[in-house]
Amino acid sequence: MANTPEDTQNTQNDSQNDSQNDSQKDTSARATSARAHQQPQEQPPSPMRVLRGACAQLAELTGMEAESVSSFERTEDGWTLNVEVLELARVPDTMSLLASYEVELDAHGELSGYRRVRRYERGRSDRS
Repeated sequence: MANTPEDTQNTQNDSQNDSQNDSQKDTSARATSARAHQQPQEQPPSPMRVLRGACAQLAELTGMEAESVSSFERTEDGWTLNVEVLELARVPDTMSLLASYEVELDAHGELSGYRRVRRYERGRSDRS
């Protein structure tokens, strides 16, 4: 079977189209690969997520449940919180011992340190 000039032209056009498609696929693959190697921008955790995470991490480390967060501040390195913790339950409840812990978190909300700064009975107020 002999090739006609028309068949030869169609073969050349098909070859050019295949070459263009391969080039487009290669460019697309490189762009996809470049996007895959870029580090995605991490969103900082929301304040509520930080608070909940800090209380959970402190409870896991100390074995004591947090009752409340009395202060919360964003710092250059992350977050600083003051967390009120029930250390010793007593009857009546007003005699229970509470403690205030200063908790430091990194920028991702992971606990990096804590310390007890105050211990007091629930029924007592601060002295002025």
